[in-house]
Amino acid sequence: MNTGRRRFLTGAVGVVGGIGGAFAAVPFIASWTPSERAYAIGAPVEVDVSKIEPGRMIVEKWQGKPVYIVNRTEAALKTLPELDAKLRDPKSLEDQQPDYAQNEYRSRKKDLLVVVGVCTHLGCAPQYRPEVAPVDLGPAWKGGFFCPCHGSRFDLAGRVFQGVPAPLNLLIPPYKYLSDNRIVIGDDKGSA
Repeated sequence: MNTGRRRFLTGAVGVVGGIGGAFAAVPFIASWTPSERAYAIGAPVEVDVSKIEPGRMIVEKWQGKPVYIVNRTEAALKTLPELDAKLRDPKSLEDQQPDYAQNEYRSRKKDLLVVVGVCTHLGCAPQYRPEVAPVDLGPAWKGGFFCPCHGSRFDLAGRVFQGVPAPLNLLIPPYKYLSDNRIVIGDDKGSA
């Protein structure tokens, strides 16, 4: 047999095999990188807060969790210091909180609360209950969040009451203001 022809055929088979191997490897290697959906789940979320009326709440999704954004009224803000003696961690000193949440409002600006809407007991979604003294929550209720799963209660700053199953205040996510009307949830770098 002709050795030149043998070398040519061996080289051609090697090249075709190499190209086929590359085509097979590309999808396999691409599967190692996170999908666009996976990137989006953890990506920061920009929110226009200018349309939230006083006393109202909107819900945004960040990292697959609900984030409650509440525009608190002046009357609601005045009740917060009155509740300190009834709360587990009124000053938000637990290590779960960013520095800007360690105040009586637990927020960067006193009127706007940004909080993860997941109960710290077993992960249920607390209901926003802004009304004062409803029949089912009693005359001492000043408004806040009530978890229907096991009865945990949080005030309008997301601080947990004593004597309920939830061990910690609701989590404050990282966030910052882009302007007076826009916030970014999931990023607090470079903010005051």
